[in-house]
Amino acid sequence: MAASSPDSSSSSRAIELLPEPGAEVRQLFILLHGVGGAPDNLLPLAQAVRAAFPAAAILIPEGFEPFDGGGAGRQWFSVRGVTEENRPERVARALPPLEAYVKQAQARFGLLQSDTALAGFSQGAIMALELVQAHDGMAGRVIAFSGRYAQLPKAAPQYTTLHLLHGAADGIMPVAHIQAAQARLDELHGDATIDVASQVGHELHPALIQRAIERLQTCVPLRSWEAALGLNQSPPDGTTVH
Repeated sequence: MAASSPDSSSSSRAIELLPEPGAEVRQLFILLHGVGGAPDNLLPLAQAVRAAFPAAAILIPEGFEPFDGGGAGRQWFSVRGVTEENRPERVARALPPLEAYVKQAQARFGLLQSDTALAGFSQGAIMALELVQAHDGMAGRVIAFSGRYAQLPKAAPQYTTLHLLHGAADGIMPVAHIQAAQARLDELHGDATIDVASQVGHELHPALIQRAIERLQTCVPLRSWEAALGLNQSPPDGTTVH
């Protein structure tokens, strides 16, 4: 089922895919589009998630700002004049409305943070990664397509598993950014996986979507694995067990 969010204006193009009426909602997925994009850009991902997790509520909000590059798209923060130096501040200013939106959605469906997954493409991936960086555990999983950090993390989230997916031929968001992020997360004993698809550019490619679903279905969060084994210390490689 697709519908506009009841909390949005009548002009909103936000999309919701919900379980059948009366069915229990067990997971929450919030999908974040790229700069200048719209919720319907993420429908292929939403449909794949729904097929794999039929008890999930899938919400695709619009970026909270109109796109200042022209056209009818939306953005989470402006990329006009963006630099490595000013990007972190722009992202930080954009996070509080997203934090409020996620909390509202969790309350609406009565779900825990651990039952929540954030998935983003490009600028949406930046927002998802940085939200759990600022608020560790706000979501149990983050799926970041063709994204990066605003700045490399100084600490790794301890309550969020990160799945990083990227095209090797991405000319907009070079894969080197996310590879550097994965290396830093490994150093910090973060719980992260990375998948890079050859001959794929800056796009939400079906191969990456399929790989994301596989990661969600098969990867056991490192913290859960360690708790089950009764480990006091984590293994040195910081990888997700799957």
